[in-house]
Amino acid sequence: MSSEMDRDRLSALWQRQFPKGPPIAHELRNAYSDRWVRFHSLPGSKRYPETEDEYAIVLHRYNTILDELFAGTDIYVITVAWSWRSEDSELPPRRREVHSEAIRWTTLACEDDPDPENHSYTHIYADRRRWKPGTVDALLREVAEDVLSGVIITDSDLRRIHHPYDGGADVIVTTSEERDRLRDKHLGWLPQNPAGL
Repeated sequence: MSSEMDRDRLSALWQRQFPKGPPIAHELRNAYSDRWVRFHSLPGSKRYPETEDEYAIVLHRYNTILDELFAGTDIYVITVAWSWRSEDSELPPRRREVHSEAIRWTTLACEDDPDPENHSYTHIYADRRRWKPGTVDALLREVAEDVLSGVIITDSDLRRIHHPYDGGADVIVTTSEERDRLRDKHLGWLPQNPAGL
């Protein structure tokens, strides 16, 4: 993704496919609960990997689902940074290192607090690339370690969303039937919580 037209196209496409809100990953689960499923990244719902063997399990689970969603397609990789003022340094600085090819797609201002000193900005970055297993492993490791959050991986038509987080991934697909097929294929990776969390 490298031109203003791509930003505009991506914004228009997002609005068409996900009209209930902006590309804020943690809000999508509630907005599209009828097409949502969560997978945990480690056995026993363990949250953080501690060994290379556990990292291998985490990356295997992420890549397995990603490949089922996006094999043979182009994807957008979307990352997020924050700042207290629009001109401040963005946090986390690691985002820029592991997603250096991205360009800023948009910035959202959070001005709910009446005190301007408490306003924050969410900077959303994106790049487009061909999906292949392992192509986002460096980024996924940062997510697994809770260094990065708010990551979204989606196909170029924004039909399916994969939101990895530290401990698992939220997935939104096109229909509840597709969700059920994906869920049933990976029953051992589902949360044990009755709410699916």
